[in-house]
Amino acid sequence: MSKQKISKEKSIRRAKTMTEVVISLVLVGTCGFFVKNTFSNMRDVEASPYFDQTDIEVTTPTDTTVPDPNQTIYESSQVDTTDKFRGDLVLVNEDHQYFGGDEDLVSITDMNYENEVSCYTAVDSTYTILRQVYEPMTEMIQDFYDKYNNDTLIIYGSYRTTEFQQQLYEEDLAQTGDGESTRVAKPGFSEHETGLAFDFTESVNHDYDGTGDFEWINKNCYKYGFVVRYTEEKQRLTKIQNEPWHFRYVGIPHAYYMTTNNLCLEEYIDLVREHPYDKDHLEFSYDGNDYEVYFVASDDGAEKTTVPVPTGTRYEISGNNVDGFIVTVYKGQKPVVEEAPTKSFDDESTDAEESSTEDTEASEDSSDESSGGEDY
Repeated sequence: MSKQKISKEKSIRRAKTMTEVVISLVLVGTCGFFVKNTFSNMRDVEASPYFDQTDIEVTTPTDTTVPDPNQTIYESSQVDTTDKFRGDLVLVNEDHQYFGGDEDLVSITDMNYENEVSCYTAVDSTYTILRQVYEPMTEMIQDFYDKYNNDTLIIYGSYRTTEFQQQLYEEDLAQTGDGESTRVAKPGFSEHETGLAFDFTESVNHDYDGTGDFEWINKNCYKYGFVVRYTEEKQRLTKIQNEPWHFRYVGIPHAYYMTTNNLCLEEYIDLVREHPYDKDHLEFSYDGNDYEVYFVASDDGAEKTTVPVPTGTRYEISGNNVDGFIVTVYKGQKPVVEEAPTKSFDDESTDAEESSTEDTEASEDSSDESSGGEDY
């Protein structure tokens, strides 16, 4: 074979090889391009707007406990900070003065007349009590009468003005010759000035001591919301000697808890303070009802205090006359719809209400001419 022919064949093979290399490089480049675009598109692609993502069932390690439908839900209530000095649970004693005013008082004898109550009486028409205390007090005495047919009870101490308390205090000091009294509270520091307390005497011996038939009252008064405020056992705390005739209204739940746990009001106020809103609440049951009690400190630097209260459930707020508010939750009970106050247990006609108002005004006029009686 000639040299010219051999050289031509080499050129053809060389060209063929170069072509194959170029084609290979093109193929490799094309594949790389498609691979690059594929990964790029995988990063940028978004979910289709026509695809419902809510249908995706995702399992997450969250708590699957079913919410308790009976769980209490709370909301904020704005309460006047000064209201810590008002309410059924105010503590009034030697260390805590009562800052009263505008008490809703009713004449005991006038109310008895209007409601045809004859099982007990008061010294005269000037003896008054808070309106909300009259009904449970009368119910308790009526049940006592129905049980023992005893109508000798007399209210011998009820609401007192600070001036009248001053008079009683000075008289007791003059009688005993002591520098201070353990029988009569200092003016401004007496429960009688709240309208929440009353004293019994009786028309036979004029000395109520809570024995005999009357023992039933002292043992059962908590069922009506009352406690025997001063006992010999608690004198070191109350600073008042034993007074089996002195009853104080605190409300049924609290009277029950205090009585069954042998607590005086000083001890109970301290106990509730240990159960603030943001910690464990004081919970107990009585007579088929469940109660929850907690404490909220007053915001003394502000006009209003925020008090958490349950929604859709009955509750009451009372100041403790010391440092805050006590909230009582009546679990399972609907909120009480407030109604205009009336002067009797039953619904009365407008004419009867007007007549009652006139009688009360007449009683108030006559009270200016009466000293009101004496008791300790």
